[in-house]
Amino acid sequence: MYEGLKHFHLLTIAISVALLSVRYGLMMMNSPKVNLPFLKRFPHINDSLLLLSGFGLIAYTGFVPFTDAAPWMTEKVTCIMAYFALAFFTLKLAKNNLLRTCAFFGALGWLLMAAKIAMLKTPFLMG
Repeated sequence: MYEGLKHFHLLTIAISVALLSVRYGLMMMNSPKVNLPFLKRFPHINDSLLLLSGFGLIAYTGFVPFTDAAPWMTEKVTCIMAYFALAFFTLKLAKNNLLRTCAFFGALGWLLMAAKIAMLKTPFLMG
């Protein structure tokens, strides 16, 4: 059960990054394909599944964020929120390509930080 849920969670992370990268690339090229219905709807479905699988892993493992039992999980959740915020800024709020590019690479950086924290299970920012 755990292995399947973990691999599903990792798959949705990979899909999320791939979709963000594709949408970013299409926006940078001013392509009309960025408005395809699939690229508008599927990322929301995938990110919802990503969060649900994350909640499932929290329930299964007992590593609850915002508690003293798992301070690393608090940092991981914080990094994920920063990833989502910068991805949103990249795709919706950035008014020029410089801001869009900085936000895109910032989002990827926060995601890499979350991955590092998840693998090492050691608080990095506040620990």
